[in-house]
Amino acid sequence: MSGTNHSSITVGWREWVSLPELGDLRIKAKLDTGARTSALHAFDVEEVRQGDTDWVRFSIHPWQRSAEDAVRLALPVHDRRAVRSSSGHVGHRVVVLMDVVLSEQRTTVEVTLSRRDEMGFRMLIGREALRQGFLVDSSRSYLGGRPKRAIRRKNRGR
Repeated sequence: MSGTNHSSITVGWREWVSLPELGDLRIKAKLDTGARTSALHAFDVEEVRQGDTDWVRFSIHPWQRSAEDAVRLALPVHDRRAVRSSSGHVGHRVVVLMDVVLSEQRTTVEVTLSRRDEMGFRMLIGREALRQGFLVDSSRSYLGGRPKRAIRRKNRGR
């Protein structure tokens, strides 16, 4: 087959990923071959101009079903796009470039910022990211491993 990557890493339909911008913090993500772009649950999104560059400041809640341990980030705006949600609604979203470590492979991914309060996962990894060397086995989960134990920032140092 032409275009097939023979060194693909097999991953499950859900995996723990780390975002180097957040240090050692890991987020549970859904790997969705039906979604073109990746998305991250973000709130308090604020666009700012710094010199000649547009930046976006935003906060995330890394833990599922929890508002604890909010993390604030600032990244350059990569793009702005009209994105169709799973319900068919088209909205405009800010796109940033983020490094994502999935199954010990680090890759740069275009990520849209959106409110995902009602969604089961704080992050969604789409096709554009997955085509960078990943093969999704939809019958498996956490092939890249699980954190030894969930350590929330407020519990560190105890």
